[in-house]
This record gives sequence, C-alpha cells and structure tokens, in this order.
Amino acid sequence: MKPRLRFLICAGLFLLLGLLAIHLGGRLQPYQDIVEHGPAPEVLGNPYLAAEHFLRKQGLQVVRANGLEVLDNLPSAGHSLLLLGSRSRMTPRQADRLLEWASKGGHLLFIAERIYDESDGKSGDLLADRLGIQQFEAKELDEDKSTEPEAPEDNRTEEQAAASVSPQDDQELAEGDPFPELTKLYLENEQAPAYAGFDPEFHLYDSQNRAHAWANSAKATHMLQLDHGDGLVTVLTDGWIWQNRDIDEYDNAWLLWYLTQDSTVTLLYRAERDSLVTLLGQNFPEALVALALFVVLLLWHVGQRQGPLQAPASRARRQLQEHLRGSADFLLRRSGQSSLLQGLQRDIQRRARHRHPGFERLPVAEQWQVLGRLTRLPPSAISQAMRPLPKQRLTAADFTRQVAHLQTLRNAL
Repeated sequence: MKPRLRFLICAGLFLLLGLLAIHLGGRLQPYQDIVEHGPAPEVLGNPYLAAEHFLRKQGLQVVRANGLEVLDNLPSAGHSLLLLGSRSRMTPRQADRLLEWASKGGHLLFIAERIYDESDGKSGDLLADRLGIQQFEAKELDEDKSTEPEAPEDNRTEEQAAASVSPQDDQELAEGDPFPELTKLYLENEQAPAYAGFDPEFHLYDSQNRAHAWANSAKATHMLQLDHGDGLVTVLTDGWIWQNRDIDEYDNAWLLWYLTQDSTVTLLYRAERDSLVTLLGQNFPEALVALALFVVLLLWHVGQRQGPLQAPASRARRQLQEHLRGSADFLLRRSGQSSLLQGLQRDIQRRARHRHPGFERLPVAEQWQVLGRLTRLPPSAISQAMRPLPKQRLTAADFTRQVAHLQTLRNAL
C-alpha cells in the first residue's frame, strides 16, 4: 500500500472518531445522584445511638454500660439508669440490687417485659413484680373486668379512666381526641399535652397505688412513675420510641430528655450476664469444637456396635486341616517368625544328638559337616537351613522357603 493512501485512510478514521466523540459529547449530560448505603455499622450495632447523641446535645453527660457491674461505681444521687436491654436472665439478687440503688436517690427506668399472669399472681418480671406493676394486653381490658385498675380515692380516677371505659365512652372519647392511639403526658402550666408513640397494645396497672405520675393513650396506660425510697422509678410498656428509627417521631425525644433532665444518664443495654457456654463460645470456639469431637469419638468408642449378631461357627464342621491352619496362624501371630524357625533348628539339633553323641560340643562348621554326612545333603542346603536368622522380618516367600529347607533337613535325619 502506498504511503499516501495509508495516510488518507488513517486521516479518515481519525476524522470519523472525532465526529463520533463530538456527537456523543453533545448528548451526554452531567447529573448528581445520591446513593443510599444504609446505616453505618455503628448505628446497626447500637439501636439507641441517636438517643445518646440527642441527650449529649442537650448538655447531659451520657455513659454507655454493658452490665450491672456499673453499679459498683455508680452513685445514686443525680444519676439516671435506663435499662433498655433484655432482662430475661436477671437474678433476684440483681433485681434487689437495682431497687436498692434507686432507693438511695437514683432514678431507675426500665421496660416491663412480661404479661401479668393472674393464675400465678406474678408476671416473671422481677422488677415489675417487686413494685406491684402489672402489664396486660389492652384488648383484654374490655373482656376481663378483673384486670381493670381499682379507682383510687384521689384525682387519679379521672386520669386512668380510659382503662375501664364502656363502648359508648370509647366512641365519645374518640370523637373528642384527634390522636387516640398516641400517649399523652400532661404537664402543669401547659395548654397542650406531649405526645409519644408507645405501642397501644399494652397497658400498665399500678396494683399498689404508688404511682404519682403516668401517661395514657385512649385506652391504656403506658408510663408509670413512682417514688421508691429516696429515689424514683419509671416503668414503660416499651422502649421502641427511643430507638434510632422512632426517636424523631412525635415528642419521643422530648420525653427522653424530660425523664432524664438534670442528671447523669447511664444507658444499660445488657442487664444480664452471659452464660458460661456463651462466654466460652465467644472466647474459645476452637476448644469447644475440639471438646465436641472428643465427646463424639469417646461415645463412638464405648458405644455398643450396631448390626446383626453372628453366631459362632459349629466346631463339628471343622476339619483337621482347619485346626492345624488355625493353630499355625495363632503361633505365627503370637510368637513371630524367629521363634518358629528357631524351634525347627533346635528340633534338628536334638535329632542329630541322638544319631551322633557329642554333637552339641562340636564347632558350628563341624556340626554342619556331620549333618551333611547324616542326611547326604549338599553343604549349601545345610548352610541355608542352619544359618543364623536375620533380625528383620522375612517376607512371606522367604519365610516359606526357609521353613521348607528346615523341614527337608529334619526329615532327612
């Protein structure tokens, strides 16, 4: 191809590529897009992280704890302890310790975890049972009147009447209340209540009439506050309102600040100890796996074998050849090759002494010569049969061949 033609072709290709780039560049338009990566790992690992940051922005000192060991160095006065984690494995001693801490001037806030069982007379929630706080499902209030709180002698009757209203009262209340599902907290010198998004399916009942403050929805009570010694105890039906996804709804964040204001806040996410198995699994998983394998192998070793039982063979059917073979196999396994071969050599020497007195006192070379004269076998056969045995184990073929040499020599005597 001529250089001029090659140049024209390359120039045409570059021109086409340039025109294509200009065309595509004119059609492309820059834009901005927001890619949602979801919550950060810190948020996923702490459902109350937003609550911590909110309280710190309000000027409160917030401390996070993972166990009741925090009570060892936590003063009661001026401190609020919020139990937001599970208490299913809490011991009676731990419950008494928490209430004792609150009685010395602390503010203890916890979530009622279990439904009250009238047949047992308790719910199984150690803290709620000790304070006389009973939790019911709100739908059972109309079905079982025995679960309704008794009317106190003071103005609390008017505040908790929503727990025992009739259907007609419910309708009238719903018409006058624009937010019947929300929990309302009334404060002095305030025209409108504060609203919180508690779960309306649960209701708290103060069986000992100790509560001095509470918050209700249209049909249930969701917060009770009572004095305990020199301190304060607040009981809630649920703590979801302060989790990351719900704290910014209604007045949920304000309620958290209101309950903890003017105090140092300690958020306790785990009010129970890990079991020994859990601790071992977290710190020594390899040791647990090794222990499990050892137990399995031990059980397999000592366990009874499964399968059909084989009846022992009848002795009447065994022939002489089978007995001899079995005896020989037993001797070979029990004594070894050397013992059997040495036995044959000693038998040959014993027979030679009978035919040639003083045979045992002769040197080895002369003994082999005497055996050659007595048996008329060549010296090589005598040497092959009577030579010292090697220390290593013979192969099956060598062992059989050596036995044959010894038997030939013995038979010749």
